[in-house]
Amino acid sequence: MHRNAPLTPEGRLRLCRRIEAGWPVAQAAKSMGISRDRAYVWWGRYQAEGTAGLLDRSSRPRRCRTRTKPSRERRILTLRQTRGLGPARIAGIVGLPASTVHAVLVRHGLNRLDRLDRVTRAPIRRMEMSRPGELVHVDVKKLGRIPRGGGWRTHGRATTAGRQSKKRIPIGYAFVHSAVDAHSRLAYSEVLPDEQGATAAAFWARALAFFAGHGITVERVLTDNGSCYAAAPSGPPLAASSTPGPGPIGRPPTARWSASTAPSRPSGPTPAPGPQTASGPAP
Repeated sequence: MHRNAPLTPEGRLRLCRRIEAGWPVAQAAKSMGISRDRAYVWWGRYQAEGTAGLLDRSSRPRRCRTRTKPSRERRILTLRQTRGLGPARIAGIVGLPASTVHAVLVRHGLNRLDRLDRVTRAPIRRMEMSRPGELVHVDVKKLGRIPRGGGWRTHGRATTAGRQSKKRIPIGYAFVHSAVDAHSRLAYSEVLPDEQGATAAAFWARALAFFAGHGITVERVLTDNGSCYAAAPSGPPLAASSTPGPGPIGRPPTARWSASTAPSRPSGPTPAPGPQTASGPAP
């Protein structure tokens, strides 16, 4: 609704109430400062749909004859996901204006490369749940501490290396423990000195109290199956501290091999893949 609109939904309802009370349409329209034809439009919508018909509607057409064909859209999306090309280069391949290609990418959520998975180039989907507490994601971020007075970004690498060679002071790391609700995005974080099982269990107990204070009952927990979550002196921290429910869930860790560290395979037929463990592929 623009700022000069003579009628709001409440004014349209008042117009229809006057016509309903017996006012002539022309007189009711004049009293509201609109034309008779427009008054008939609102009166017709009110008779057909009630008060819901007096709300604003989108001016977007239901059909567009000049919309890009689905086959061309699929080709644009394929070039984007397989080769990572931009709108200008894709436009030259498919024979469409770059603005049209960009509109197609925006429509399908592929207009920004930082929103795509680096390996598959598929859109990154946010973890979303239907209610608060249905799933809480717990993780630890390891961050290197910055020495007093600033690090190498302030003093330069050469100065920092010379200063550390004379007197080495252990700086260490800070571990940011975080718990995020997948529905409300309410987060609880603490900076702790380590990521041991007892520390993680104590953090989770405080996180549960924090969520409970906001009226959220945790049902499930998602972790990366790290050692601090899987085992502790008093048992699994999340399983022991969380509320009754299906229990913590997570994905099994994936072993990653590079070209230089991958084990050599003998020549001949490739054996069938077996179960994987955290340390690497099964022999």
